[in-house]
Amino acid sequence: MIEESGKRRRTMAEKRQLFMEMRAQNFDVIRLSTYRTACKLRFVQKRCNLHLVDIWNMIEAFRDNGLNTLDHSTELNVSRLETIISSIYYQLNKRLPSSHQISVEQSISLLLNFILAAYDSEGHGKLTVFSVKAMLATMCGGKILDKLRYIFSQISDSNGLLVFPKFEQFLREVLKLPTAVFEGPSFGYTEHSLRTCFPQQKKVMLNMFLDTLMADPPPQCLVWLPLMHRLAHVENVFHPVECSYCHCESMMGFRYRCQQCHNYQLCQNCFWRGHASGPHSNQHQMKEHSSWKSPAKKLTHAISRSLGCVPSRDPPRPLFPEQPERPLDLAHIVPPRPVANMNEALVTHVSSGAPTPTKRCQPSSSSSSPEPCREEHALIATFVRHLRSGARALDSPGRLDEEHRLIARYAARLAAEAGNAPRPPADLPFSFDANKQQRQLIAELENKNREILQEIQRLRLEHEQASQPTPEKAQQNPTLLAELRLLRQRKDELEQRMSALQESRRELMVQLEGLMKLLKEEEQKQAAQAAGSAQPSPTHGRPPAGPVLQRSASAGSTPTHGAQDALPGLGGDVHEAFTQGTRRNLRNDLLVAADSITNTMSSLVKELHSAEEEDEEETEKLQNGKDRGAGGCPWVQVEEQVDVPGCR
Repeated sequence: MIEESGKRRRTMAEKRQLFMEMRAQNFDVIRLSTYRTACKLRFVQKRCNLHLVDIWNMIEAFRDNGLNTLDHSTELNVSRLETIISSIYYQLNKRLPSSHQISVEQSISLLLNFILAAYDSEGHGKLTVFSVKAMLATMCGGKILDKLRYIFSQISDSNGLLVFPKFEQFLREVLKLPTAVFEGPSFGYTEHSLRTCFPQQKKVMLNMFLDTLMADPPPQCLVWLPLMHRLAHVENVFHPVECSYCHCESMMGFRYRCQQCHNYQLCQNCFWRGHASGPHSNQHQMKEHSSWKSPAKKLTHAISRSLGCVPSRDPPRPLFPEQPERPLDLAHIVPPRPVANMNEALVTHVSSGAPTPTKRCQPSSSSSSPEPCREEHALIATFVRHLRSGARALDSPGRLDEEHRLIARYAARLAAEAGNAPRPPADLPFSFDANKQQRQLIAELENKNREILQEIQRLRLEHEQASQPTPEKAQQNPTLLAELRLLRQRKDELEQRMSALQESRRELMVQLEGLMKLLKEEEQKQAAQAAGSAQPSPTHGRPPAGPVLQRSASAGSTPTHGAQDALPGLGGDVHEAFTQGTRRNLRNDLLVAADSITNTMSSLVKELHSAEEEDEEETEKLQNGKDRGAGGCPWVQVEEQVDVPGCR
């Protein structure tokens, strides 16, 4: 019970799905019932993918499912109807390219539920063949002219005259479509529907039927049908015109121009909803435009028409013969079974005036047996006696049957002799010539069809191969794959080298920072020592000249903000190498910086060594001075050293 209730709920949800989607489109805001009905049925047509099925494909589906052999009043159950709809959509998917395939199951469910809601609202589970044909022929795609021609073939007799009871039945069935989309009050079937189409016509032929239903305006009960086809044609039509109400710069679909207000034009959404602005009113007459012509083109056409250069317009539709074309009777031309050998002859005999194929007669047996000849001679003799007896004897049905039998026997004998005699192809019977030509034509068409299918398959494979991604193509080329692998390895090596160089640069900057600090501390120590040595020797009040003072002056700023703040103490090359930034290549910058740092470090080491040597010399001098002072006359020695520097 639970499973059945679940299935029932799913079925009800599927039935309501299409109508819920249609309500979501908000078609009910359209003011005019004709446009409202046409928009709803166009939505159902596109949602069920019926706009992709042509009327000729629909007729082919009817024949494949045997509907053309059934009477219009024959009832179909739901499973048979589902089979018909499935064949329509599966054949459609075969015709569509692989990139435009439709969901067959969803389309079958939507269309089946819509047909049952429209034609089996009471839930009997039975639909007539005529209802299915009328609905599918009306809702499918294709030209309205072809649709009306097929509908007329279903509601006319063998003489090409409209049968009014069948046309009334067609109106009943086709007007159930507006009722299914909740437009029954406007376009439901009434007793006056038939008289509004053909009020006082006794004989309606095909051309009159087409003129009436394709007129402007058409009958009131079917006014939505041509409008639905016009909607399909103008869905992608672009008009570079501004709407006078919503002020859109352009519009798609229909364009409406007021016949009273100057240059007042509305898009289809504003017109359908009854919008108006300024002096315009909804009571004004509007003209519907389904295309756009530039003013220059209009002027050219007007001048050509005034000069008589424009040819007369062709009729809006072709004229068809009033009498329907009879199907060809190929019983005497095409044999019922394929002929294995052209030397075999098909022998027929006539029973009650109707030719019926009976047996195949071998040439040798038919020509050698004397029985057929004796029977033919007897029949000819009897026929001659009847001719001699008078013309009245020929009027009886028995005499006519004997005459027909004689003619059939003679024709069979001629066919057998024609199969035996080696005649040139020009002398063969017309039936065999026609049969052979038809078979050759069929074989040629089959070969061409096979070639076309092979070409389509080849092009499809080429397209799929061309649309494959690039890595798969690279796998097919080992040389290209090897080059790609080497490039990736080279890229990884360069990235590793770059990271190593950056790390080395960071370490060098840290070392440079430490060296600068050591240099600063050493200079401070030297300055302190120089100050201490200057106090006991007033004669040496002058500080030691030379490089020490210059170095202290150049290194007077202590680095406190990182490695780059210490760069000015290294000279112009290092500073330039580290401050140019992205103007140079990173690798060259690193090499220049490394060379500059190396040179600077070597110069610093040399300067440190020279400073140590000078300190040692000064220490020795001080020590020597002390020793001399302790021995006796330091002032004389000093004075001598100071006053007589040139005597040395």
